[in-house]
Amino acid sequence: MTLAPIDLFHQGLERIVGVYVFETDDGPALFDCGPSSTVAALKAGLAEQGLELKDIRHLLLSHVHLDHAGAAGTLVREHPALHVHVSPIGAPHIVDPSRLERSARRLYGDAFDALWGALEPVPEENVHPVGSHAVGLEVFPTPGHASHHVSYLAADGTLHAGDAVGVRIQPGRYIFPAAPPPDIDLEGWAQTFNEIERRRPARFALTHFGVADDPEEHLARMREGLAKAAERVRCGMSQEEFIAATRADVLASDEGDVTYYERAGPVWQTYLGLKRYWEKKAEAATA
Repeated sequence: MTLAPIDLFHQGLERIVGVYVFETDDGPALFDCGPSSTVAALKAGLAEQGLELKDIRHLLLSHVHLDHAGAAGTLVREHPALHVHVSPIGAPHIVDPSRLERSARRLYGDAFDALWGALEPVPEENVHPVGSHAVGLEVFPTPGHASHHVSYLAADGTLHAGDAVGVRIQPGRYIFPAAPPPDIDLEGWAQTFNEIERRRPARFALTHFGVADDPEEHLARMREGLAKAAERVRCGMSQEEFIAATRADVLASDEGDVTYYERAGPVWQTYLGLKRYWEKKAEAATA
């Protein structure tokens, strides 16, 4: 199988959410699955590789945010033999996604159903909380974007990184450090970068979007971008100022179109996530 993302054409746009099919010790696996609203595109992408949903043995989830894992329950309902691998912290939220759905509906309001579709539970017997390995891949915690985020390192050096190393719409070079609420952790993210560097991956397979073959340079620019975004919020930028500054960064990088970054890693969510982080730090300091 060629390492290339299946484009889920989320919100009708290309290069917003991509998932990956690859061989494991126990047959074909899928890394992340996108939301239920894009299941038809997922099936079409599998068909282009000569596969059906029933051919996929394992679903490896980076974390339970809806753009990465929202369709897990829908896929298991259609394919009851599918094994779902997820962090121990995230596992309860795919077995019973009701709390996750309530939170997301508050955030997205009337747009929830069109964006994400149904959020169905995954039967507990299908769920495998990950340890240090899963079907031949090394698994390790990569918090920062989310406390329950994990990444999967394949034997060929491919790191299936989820959102741990940001949003980079290939073939572009700009990297946006998507940091939505509620549990952004800059210290955890710094440790994640160190753990990734220690493993020296050959490439990053990005959900948003495509394969990055320059992991050292990519990680350096991710660090820089995250530090810049965090400092802007810490220094008191308003949400509108933060969005404008981020758009200017995208345009200055010669990417040309900010639409992809605003859809793949909504800038307003990153502002809110970092604002919450600094507020919690301030509360802790005065406690």
